[in-house]
This record gives sequence, structure tokens and C-alpha cells, in this order.
Amino acid sequence: MTLRAQKAKMLGYPTYAAYSLEDQTAKTPQAVNDMLGKLAPAAVANAKREAADLQAMIDTEQKAAGKPSFKLEAWDWAYYSEKVRQAKYNFDESQLKPYFEMKNVLENGVFYAAGQEYGLTFKERTDLPKYRPDTFVYDVFDADGSQLAIFIFDPYARASKRGGAWMNSYVSQSGLTGDKPVVANHPNIPKPPAGQPTLLTWDEVTTTFHEFGHALHGMFSDVKYPYFSGTSVPRDFVEFPSQVNEMWADYPSILKHYAKHHQSGAAMPQALLDKVLAAAKFNQGFATTEYLGAAMLDQRWHQITEDQVPDAAGVMDFEAKALAADGIAYAPVPPRYRTPYFSHIMGGYSAGYYAYIWSEVLDANTQKWFEEHGGLSRANGDRFRKTLLSQGGSQDAMKLFQDFAGHAPQIEPLLEKRGLDAKAE
Repeated sequence: MTLRAQKAKMLGYPTYAAYSLEDQTAKTPQAVNDMLGKLAPAAVANAKREAADLQAMIDTEQKAAGKPSFKLEAWDWAYYSEKVRQAKYNFDESQLKPYFEMKNVLENGVFYAAGQEYGLTFKERTDLPKYRPDTFVYDVFDADGSQLAIFIFDPYARASKRGGAWMNSYVSQSGLTGDKPVVANHPNIPKPPAGQPTLLTWDEVTTTFHEFGHALHGMFSDVKYPYFSGTSVPRDFVEFPSQVNEMWADYPSILKHYAKHHQSGAAMPQALLDKVLAAAKFNQGFATTEYLGAAMLDQRWHQITEDQVPDAAGVMDFEAKALAADGIAYAPVPPRYRTPYFSHIMGGYSAGYYAYIWSEVLDANTQKWFEEHGGLSRANGDRFRKTLLSQGGSQDAMKLFQDFAGHAPQIEPLLEKRGLDAKAE
């Protein structure tokens, strides 16, 4: 932290955060502080309401067992929140999987949504050499019938594949060279035994839509220089288009088209999906509070000058005072990472851990825009493509967002999306 503060000073910046954020969408530490500061009170208030439900569960169980009750602590949260979730929603995710056969989700869900929104069509290629036989290759055609890109779907987990899910651009679009994009999605879906269907969890379904949002960002790129192509945008902007694409996973007309039993072809019962969607907002007070604790701590460490960096013995005192000052200190929900093991900010996320939720603010605003302008339509999709997805990193990211949405980002849509907009009782 001392070295970073010194580096910032040598480069003419007041703090390392000011240096690091200058080329991000947020631009300034104050912009990040303002956004996180608006979220924190709502998140903590919601976490306290969730804690009351957990405490009630503890009291009831202890009384039934003839034992004295105890006060909810951080280490109790996961155990009792799962008990409350089951009691509230009576929901087993395995009930969903028969309706989500992988290739059907991809072709009749993800591709179908892209067709409805952008006029794209897809044709599987079986004549091209592939690096693995269990991958799928598609030609992607634009609305006018011209070829836009090649898309590779590499779905299965294997020993040689890193974890997580990601998009790769193997050939980036370039007006300079005339190259068309070749993009791929690489999730890590467990491969079933031979002859068995690949059935997805709801999380894997939304991940498939999410990663294809990155793929669209790469395929729609229309810039001169490959340096600015596709997803070559600031870190606090890159997840935004992919998060937007998730909204079509449960959009009624899209869901109806792909959520069908892999054996009978019967549509998924609406009551089953309603439980999933209701459960999606469960425990968001906890999830948002623990994330914000870490994101705000990251900013506190990177918004200090060299003379304000504590010695090793003062690290935890610095953390405690920072959390209290930001109004995010709530003992049952500590920050996701304490300073001594917050490796993200000692690595590549220095002053940048806020980026996840910054992108989600932009996403929530965009979803709200779609809802207010008629939802899924070619006109709306074409506007999103023209003003934002096709531009890559060739223009200022915030300008691209405002060109599309017509206004600066607002916090309220995210509060609503995460179920954090309830008034404190």
C-alpha cells in the first residue's frame, strides 16, 4: 500500500485510487464512493431484516429442543439461512433440470432470443476441424443474410480446463484487416455418462445466457482498430452487456420456447419457475452487504496517502474504523474478504473490486429501459447494438451507456432488482 501511494504521488495523483480509476467508467474515487454509499444503507437494512428471520428460526428450534436460545453470529448465517430458504420456498433445484437440456437451451433459448432481438440466425457446422469432438461450431448470420461471425460452444468441464465460465475472442473484428470475429464460450458443465442427456441447473442456464452476452459484444463489434474490438472496454464496463443478456433467460416468450421436458416435451409449470424467481431475491441483504464491505474496504485502502498507511499492527484497526465510517459494519455480516487475505486487491483488482456492482447498476438501468420500451423487440435490440455493443472500446464507456439509455446511471433499478428497495421497518 505504501508503494502504491508513492507511485500515485510520483505520477501526479493524490491517491492510488485516483490513478487507477482514471481510465475506468467511474473515472473518479468520488463517483465510486457516491454509488457504494447509496447502496450500503439499503443493503445493511435488508441484512438486518434477514437476520431477524434467522434469529426467529434459532429461537424456535432451541425452544423446541428445550435449550436456551443464542444470538445469531456470522458463523451461523449460512446454516440458518438455508433452513429459512427451505421453509419459505419449499424448493428443490433438481425439479428444474429435466426442462433444461443443454443444446435445447442453447439453440431454442439463447439463439432464439438473439434472433428475436437482433435478427440473427445460426447454422451448425460439422465440416470444420475442432480441437475437441465435444464442442459445437456455428456460423452466425446477420439479419440481411450475410455472415457475421463463427461461434464456438465448448461446454464441458475437463481436467485440462480452468474453472469458471468465460468468453474468448480467437479472432477479433477489425475494419483495418477485414477480419470477422471468431468467438467462443467456455462454461464448465459436468459431462454426463455416454447416452445420457446434459441437463442444466438454473444457474448454468443463466450462465449460458450471460456468457453469450459477451459473445454478442465480440460478434457485433464494428470498429476500425482491433485494439478497441469487442470486449476491449474498461473492467467496470465489461460485465455489463453480458448481465443484460441474462434478462432473456426468464423472459416469458423466450422461456416458453426452450423450457421443455427433455423426454415428454411438456412445458415447465409456471408455479415451479415462480419459486425460482422468488428465491432469487432471498438473502440479497447478506450477499450485497458482504460484497460492499469488501468493495468499500478496497477503496479505503487505496484512497489514502503514504503517511496514512498504518504499520502491520494497525491493519485491523484501520479496517474496523473504515467499515464503521462507511456504515457497513454489521457483525453478523462481515466483509467477504478481511484485509489480510483480500488477495483480489493485492493483485489485479486494486481499487477495482467495485466493478462487479458498477456493471450491475448499468445492467439494471438497461433492463429497466427495455421494460419501459416494450421489452424484447428488434427495434430495441438494434438500438442497443448500434449505440453500444458495436462500439467496443472506441468511445468513452459512460458516453456509450448514456447514448443508449438517454440518462446517467441511477441506483434505484438495482435496488429493485436485488429486492433491496423495501423501507426499513
